[in-house]
Amino acid sequence: MYSNKWIGSLYITPFVIGFLLFTAFPFVASFVLSLTDARLQDQLGAANFVGLSNYTEMAADSTFRQSLGVTFAYVFITVPLKLAFALFIAVVLNFKLKGIGLFRTAFYLPSILGGSVAIAVVWRFVFAGDGLLNQALAGIGIGGVNWLGEPTTAMFSIVLLRLWQFGSAMVVFLAGLKAIPEDLYEAADLDGASRLKQFFMITLPLLTPVLFFNFIMQIVQAFQEFNGPYIITAGGPLKSSYLLPLMIYEEAFKYFNLGYSSALSWVLFIIIAVFTAVAFWSQKHWVFYAQDRDDKGGH
Repeated sequence: MYSNKWIGSLYITPFVIGFLLFTAFPFVASFVLSLTDARLQDQLGAANFVGLSNYTEMAADSTFRQSLGVTFAYVFITVPLKLAFALFIAVVLNFKLKGIGLFRTAFYLPSILGGSVAIAVVWRFVFAGDGLLNQALAGIGIGGVNWLGEPTTAMFSIVLLRLWQFGSAMVVFLAGLKAIPEDLYEAADLDGASRLKQFFMITLPLLTPVLFFNFIMQIVQAFQEFNGPYIITAGGPLKSSYLLPLMIYEEAFKYFNLGYSSALSWVLFIIIAVFTAVAFWSQKHWVFYAQDRDDKGGH
């Protein structure tokens, strides 16, 4: 028994070392840096302890307030739209159609490619002033739009890229749909329930654990979005797409304010933690677990 214990410890040792070096240490170090005036080009030993000055400075930083507002707008727009679109596609792909496997693969491909730098470059080319989209509009007699030059349309372009990456959420929804017992739908058919009523009375309630998982993942990913806005709009115009991860990056690597960027990172971490905690707290009101049903039935 002791031999197995040591072998097990040996197996998890690489993970523990990797976690301590690449996750735990940077996590703690960033908090320490957030309490200093560290500059990227200086030795860390030259940094001075400034307490909470970096955090109080944010209150007077208009760029931070604008970036925070843009980030919230981006999250509140993209998360519901992406979840709704992924669920819609999953429901469609759940039908028993000829060649459905090919369609499922085709719909999942954007998720594999959507977050890459190459796709973001292509996206910028499509939405450029003389890009493919404006050329297509000109072909049908519609004037071009300055997609990346206007605040509203610039945000629209990066929101659309986010929706384009719906594949992962769709696959999880599809797995959840497959787990719903068919006899529930057969019983509903016998009772004369319409497809729409079956969706809201059977599908959606039984899918809430999957919806909850996707919601958490999408919230975290949306708050951390960087590639698309950085490559397509660089946060512009007029910082209308200047998400908080872009500000963190620029403060650290463009303005060399390592202490301030670390403080921004911790604010972003706290925001994500609060949203996640609220979601976990609220799940008892809207997430239906089969285990809960069995426990209630047992009593």
